[in-house]
Amino acid sequence: MTFPTLVQLIYRFQIRIFRTEIKPLLMNTTEHIKVGISIGDVNGIGGEIILKTFEDSRMLEFCTPVIFAGNKVIAFQKKHFNINVNYNGIQQASQAVEGKINIVNISRNTPKIEFGKETEEAGAYAVLSLKSAVEALKAGEIDVLVTAPVNKSNIQSDEFRFPGHTDYLAQALEGEALMFMVTDELKVGLLTDHIAISEVSRHITPELVKKKVQKIHDSLLRDFRVRKPKIALLGINPHSGDNGVIGKEDDRVLRPVIAELFEKGIMVFGPYSADSFFGSESHKGFDAVLAAYHDQGLVPFKTLSFGRGVNYTAGLEKVRTSPDHGTAYGIAGKGEADFRSFKEAVFTAIRIYKNRQEYAEITANPLKNLAREMGVDKRRRG
Repeated sequence: MTFPTLVQLIYRFQIRIFRTEIKPLLMNTTEHIKVGISIGDVNGIGGEIILKTFEDSRMLEFCTPVIFAGNKVIAFQKKHFNINVNYNGIQQASQAVEGKINIVNISRNTPKIEFGKETEEAGAYAVLSLKSAVEALKAGEIDVLVTAPVNKSNIQSDEFRFPGHTDYLAQALEGEALMFMVTDELKVGLLTDHIAISEVSRHITPELVKKKVQKIHDSLLRDFRVRKPKIALLGINPHSGDNGVIGKEDDRVLRPVIAELFEKGIMVFGPYSADSFFGSESHKGFDAVLAAYHDQGLVPFKTLSFGRGVNYTAGLEKVRTSPDHGTAYGIAGKGEADFRSFKEAVFTAIRIYKNRQEYAEITANPLKNLAREMGVDKRRRG
């Protein structure tokens, strides 16, 4: 028996064990996952989409929301939008009550809410909410984190100098984060994210490409239950450089790395010309797409999935998701915000949390479980 055949056999038996013996237990033990939620910019649509999501009491049947804000902030939002929810005020996340919406009071001071306005006070409160939620996540007081939108401008201070959630989380959780935009049908990662377009080609190195491809590959396996991930890599230059006519980065950096990774068993293909890749529906042949820079990946992603997309921070030991939109100052306070993306972010965080538990179970001590399963088969035949 060849080694690849043995690995496939082990995996197949592990899946059988998981489905018949382990999965039912996991469903029971993770039924009420504690979902930590940072409030985001209180002058944006964060409070509205959070409360609209949990206005449906059925959400409380399988998760326990823990919102990091304050009773007065939530009471104001609830009254303003006439949203019928009850909540439980607590001082720390460990006190969260299952079956209720829990509000962790993060400060004695309540920010002034001025919908649609960018204020320093709202930015500072958003950072306080985020930091409080991350500390609870690190302490195991919540299981996953879902972040409402922040304004990247007013969150900046001497104590907080990050272009967004992803960069802060990478430092706070001591990992190498990957911005991964996901739906059930489409998943897009980025080689570079919040940097100026003039800096993109300088940042893309063979080491960076290898690292990002590996992270997407690992995330597809562990977080999304994809057994044999296929990844498409988009070109840096128009038409992937046209054999060096429009730029040499694709030939010098991307193609050699693709060949090297493929040789190691990671199925990554490309580089593909970005202008026609999504329009021709080529993305449907892959489990994920890795774009060279922010707009190259996010413009098609949001065009194809806006309202359903989720921003997932892959590459960390903790699970964090967020909706695929910003603070939406233009409609803040008007009751017009679409909460579907936030609700999907909650669902996605829960699914990834469960998938990770499943992956850990089916990959733990595979030879022992294989022997066990084979013993079960012999008894059945006997």
